[in-house]
Amino acid sequence: QMEAASASNKEINIQWYIPSLAKPSNDTETKVLLLYAYNTKPVEISNIKIFSSTSMFSGHLWIPLARIISLREKLSNLKKQVETLTQSSKSLSSASEPTSFLEKSETLKIIPSKNSRMNVAKVDLDEKTEEMAKRCLSEVKELLSVVPALSLPLTEIPFDVTLQSIASLEDMFDPASGCTITEENLFNWIISLFH
Repeated sequence: QMEAASASNKEINIQWYIPSLAKPSNDTETKVLLLYAYNTKPVEISNIKIFSSTSMFSGHLWIPLARIISLREKLSNLKKQVETLTQSSKSLSSASEPTSFLEKSETLKIIPSKNSRMNVAKVDLDEKTEEMAKRCLSEVKELLSVVPALSLPLTEIPFDVTLQSIASLEDMFDPASGCTITEENLFNWIISLFH
């Protein structure tokens, strides 16, 4: 229960609401509701009755479901590309490391931390992946912008591309589940779109 009442430094929570499709929707496309809440400072709620915070914000956006599905597919392909680049840089770096004979238990201890480090390490993108990322992120920007028509395509990537940041974006556009984003530069970019 405590956990629901506190949030870390900077955090965005995304949830989707898919309205009942009882009404015939042949005239308009199906839209789903993106609900977001974020805080820019740590939040502790001790007394719900008097809770008001200048560092918490929330809002919602109606977004066409078809566009979310197509964007998620593109983000999923982008994630595969980034994973491939991560793997190839990992095998290069591990090829140069001398192999040492470790006990099995020790090897097991080492692997998880190495992987989580890989996830948050900035990935050097090749040209193809960078173009792919710019296209995906321009679309994210357009979907989340208050005035989509004024949203210009991105000329550069607004945050460090890590496996974790792309995975977070892919989760964000999964209407079946919500997500929490805490990576700082991804967080800053997304909240800039909500304004």
